[in-house]
Amino acid sequence: MFGAFRPSQPSLGGLLWKVPWRLSRTRKANQRDRLKKVDSVIEAVRASGVECKALTEALQLPKEHEMPAKDKYTAFSPHSRNYRKGIHKVPKFTRITQRVNPKGF
Repeated sequence: MFGAFRPSQPSLGGLLWKVPWRLSRTRKANQRDRLKKVDSVIEAVRASGVECKALTEALQLPKEHEMPAKDKYTAFSPHSRNYRKGIHKVPKFTRITQRVNPKGF
């Protein structure tokens, strides 16, 4: 129990990796800002006149103000109850797009 490999407080269940079960008001605001920034980048690329497959797919996605709160703050997960999971529990949720979910979910 002594030496380099003794158990530390975080490994014994400290607060190091605990995820809150609900998004805070500021984290929701940051998520909305992030979605708005992505919308503005898509609009800027569209206005520049560039045409590509990724742009046509991005233009079909709903904008931030068109999305219901359920889609802004939760993501589809086939393993979770009710098939929804808080977006803050998805790894790297700032890098992936979850604007479109399977039908009915």
